Amino acid sequence: MSLDFHLGDAISHVEYSDQEHEVWKIVCDELAASHGTYACRSYLEAKESLGLPREHIPQLSDVTDLLQPITGFCYQPVAGLAPLREFYGSFAQRQFYSTQYIRHPSVPRYTPEPDIIHEVVGHANQLADPKIAEIYSAVGDAVGRTTSERSLGFLSRVFWFTMEFGVVWQDGDLKAYGAGILSSIGELGVFAGAQVRPIDFLEMGAEDYDITHYQPVLYSFGSMQELYDRLLDFYSTFDDRTYEVLTAAST
Repeated sequence: MSLDFHLGDAISHVEYSDQEHEVWKIVCDELAASHGTYACRSYLEAKESLGLPREHIPQLSDVTDLLQPITGFCYQPVAGLAPLREFYGSFAQRQFYSTQYIRHPSVPRYTPEPDIIHEVVGHANQLADPKIAEIYSAVGDAVGRTTSERSLGFLSRVFWFTMEFGVVWQDGDLKAYGAGILSSIGELGVFAGAQVRPIDFLEMGAEDYDITHYQPVLYSFGSMQELYDRLLDFYSTFDDRTYEVLTAAST
C-alpha cells in the first residue's frame, strides 16, 4: 500500500493484502466481544447504525459513504500524524483525517501509533453518534478561535482525556466511550483498573500522557447526558481567553 499522499489529497484506493484483511477481521472480532461488555450504550447504538464491515478493511471512501448520511462527517487520508491545528481544525468542516495503513500482521493486537483500526473502529463509530459528532464539530470551531499554541496544546490534551480515553458511569458500571480505549483490545482489558477521576478540564489540560503505555489515569462523566452537555459547553466556548482564565486560576 502507498503512503505517498499528503493532508487533504484525494482518497486513493488501497490494495490491502489478504494478511492485512485478516488482521482487521481478528481485531474486529475480538473488539466486538469486548464492546458488548465494556462499551457504553451510545457507542454500541452508533456502531450498529454505521455498520462497518468486519470481514475486510473498508476504504476510507466506504467509511464516508456509511457515515456522511448519518452525521455529515467524511474521511480524508493523511500519512501518519497530522499537525494538531489541521487535524482538530478539520472537524469544523466535518472532516476526519485518517491513516490508511494497518498494523503489521505479526502483532495484530498492538500498534504504537494510530492505524486504520483506531481511526475507523474507534472514531468513525463515535462519529456515528449525532451528539458526539456535534462535539467534534465544536472542537473544530474552538481551534478556529485559538491563536496560541499553548491554548491549542491544552485543547488537544482535553480531547485526549475525553474523546480518546474518556469513560462514563452507566447503571453503576464504568463504561468506555473513548476511541482510544474502544479500538484497543489491551486497553479494554485494563481500563477498569485505572485511577478514575471526576472530570476536571484544568487538570486534564495540564496532564501529560504517554501513548506507548496503557493509560493509568482516566476521567469519568456521571452519565452520557452529562458528557454531552459539559463537553459541548466547554468546546463551544473555548478560546485563548478560556485557557488564560483556567490556567491563571491554578497559580
